[in-house]
Amino acid sequence: MASLVKELVEAGIHFGQRRSNWNPRMGPYIHGVKSQIHIIDIRETIKGLLLAKKFIARTVAEGKDVCFVGTKRQARGAIEQYCANVKMPYVTERWLGGTLTNFRTIRDRLKRLEELEGLMSSGEIRNYSKKMESQLTRELKKVFRNLNGIRNMTKLPGALVVIDVNREVNALNEARNLGIPTICLIDTDGNPELADIPIPGNDDSMRSIDIVVRELCGAVNEGRSQRAEHAASAGDRAEGDGDSPAPQRRRSSRSQFRAEGRGEASDAGDSTATGTRTAPAPEGIADNA
Repeated sequence: MASLVKELVEAGIHFGQRRSNWNPRMGPYIHGVKSQIHIIDIRETIKGLLLAKKFIARTVAEGKDVCFVGTKRQARGAIEQYCANVKMPYVTERWLGGTLTNFRTIRDRLKRLEELEGLMSSGEIRNYSKKMESQLTRELKKVFRNLNGIRNMTKLPGALVVIDVNREVNALNEARNLGIPTICLIDTDGNPELADIPIPGNDDSMRSIDIVVRELCGAVNEGRSQRAEHAASAGDRAEGDGDSPAPQRRRSSRSQFRAEGRGEASDAGDSTATGTRTAPAPEGIADNA
């Protein structure tokens, strides 16, 4: 923990925006002012980061994905690197309207991307005219640039990680409409009410963004290991249940009464056949015998 705090301070995550450019809602997260620049309380940053890591680990352990969104230049490199390592969806280009609220249309565009890549890989695109080949190539580049990061996202994510709430307000609005929890790195000019778990910090520093994304992706790996442990324990319980005897089928009171009646009748018949006392035979039958 001490090393993480030192690393964050060295990255300058506690430096906010100028005093004249701040959001009053960020007041609880501001420690003071130095040279007309707001200084963010590092304790609030650590608190938000630890809470976000715990939530992400639990979300991934439940089998859900976490989508990272950061279209600003300072965040693209870190998000693409770490999200590719943990195999989580991400958006680093322009956020397309309806990426979450109109997810079916986005999936159709991803199918189109697979079709275009199939044409390119098989060489069938050579059968088209030069003009059509140029149009298909441009379409492939455009769709790949906008949707490559979420091509493996087959369902809505369980959480959304956003860098700079002012820039990604459309993504936050869509997540709020669908009830998707949001985790945001917020500078002093942002609105913390847009995030379910705010992480106050400098969202313009490449080093600070790199550290935050790295820590959150580490929580993804932790949640994935917890998911594997849960699956293994569930398999062990299933094997143990297979060795145990099958549970007896419950019967209604009426069926039990009928079964008891049949049992008593059979017992009475057996006692009659093998009992010590036998009923005297009628006289006529005895004389004939």
